[in-house]
Amino acid sequence: MDMNTAPIGRFAPTPSGRMHLGNVFAALIGWLSVKSRNGHLVLRMEDLDTQRTSEGYAQILRDDLHWLGLTWDQETPPQSQRSATYDRYFEKLADLGLLYPCYCTRSQLHNVNAPHLSDGTYVYAGTCRNLTTPPPDRKPAWRVMVPQKVYQVEDLCQGTFIQDLSTDCGDFVVRRADGCYVYQLAVTVDDGEAGVTEVVRGMDLLGSAPRQMYLQDLFGFPHPDYGHVPMLLAPDGRRLSKRDKDLDLGQLRTRMTAEELIGRLATAAGLIDHYEPISAQELSHHFRWESLKGEAIYLNSL
Repeated sequence: MDMNTAPIGRFAPTPSGRMHLGNVFAALIGWLSVKSRNGHLVLRMEDLDTQRTSEGYAQILRDDLHWLGLTWDQETPPQSQRSATYDRYFEKLADLGLLYPCYCTRSQLHNVNAPHLSDGTYVYAGTCRNLTTPPPDRKPAWRVMVPQKVYQVEDLCQGTFIQDLSTDCGDFVVRRADGCYVYQLAVTVDDGEAGVTEVVRGMDLLGSAPRQMYLQDLFGFPHPDYGHVPMLLAPDGRRLSKRDKDLDLGQLRTRMTAEELIGRLATAAGLIDHYEPISAQELSHHFRWESLKGEAIYLNSL
C-alpha cells in the first residue's frame, strides 16, 4: 500500500435486503481507509441475481449509508446493466482458449469422494476439461482453466495469504448454465474498469482474491490492495446474516444514533481504546490498519 498515493476504493453491496452489522462494518472500514488518505470512493450495486435484488433495496442502502455518514464520490452502473461488458471479457477468455463447458451437477461437485479443502470447500477436479461427448439436453456452465501457479496476497488486515490455484481451487465457473455471470468475473471487471486500487470486504471472501488476481492478469488489470476485515459474530458464535434479520439497520436506527453505532463498532474492533460516540469523519483522523483486530469480533451487546 502506497501511503503517498490517494486510493480509489469501493463499496459494493448486494441490494437484497437491509444491511446487517457485518455489512456496515465492512463499509465503515473501507470508507475510513480511503478517506483517511483523501481518496475516492465508488459505490456499486452488485445485483447479478435479479430475482433476489431490487432498486427499492438499493435506495434503502443509499439512505442507510448517508445516515452513517459514509458518503461516496461516484456511483457506477449496477451489475444488472453490464451484461454486454461482461460478454466482451468472456470472449477474451474464449479467444485465449481458456474456457470450456461444464456439465457437472451440484451433487457431483459436492460428492464426498471429490477433493475438498479443510473448510469443506470443494476443489474442482477438472472432470469436464477434456470431455468429448456432452450429455444431451443439458445447458453447461463455463469454467476458466487455471495454471499451476501460486498467488500471494499481502492482506492489509489478515497478513500473508497463499493459494495454489490448481490444488486449492481448480478451474472455476465464470458463467452459470442460465447465462448469468458469476461474482468472480463480474467483480474483477467492475473493479478493473473503475480503476479501483483498494478492495475492502469481509474475511469470508479472502479465498476469492487469488482467482480475481488471475483474471486481472488475463484482462490486463493491475492488482489492487486487499483488506479482508474480521467477521462480526453474535454472542453465541453465529455469523450475522440478512436472512436472520440480525442487527440490521432497520432495528439499529430506532435504538441509537449513527455516532453511537460507529463508536461501538470502533471500540469492538480496536480502533479506539474506549467507547464514545464518534462520527465516521472524526474516526477517519485516527484510522490505522495496524490497529484493526484481524480475528473474528464477538458482539456482546449493542
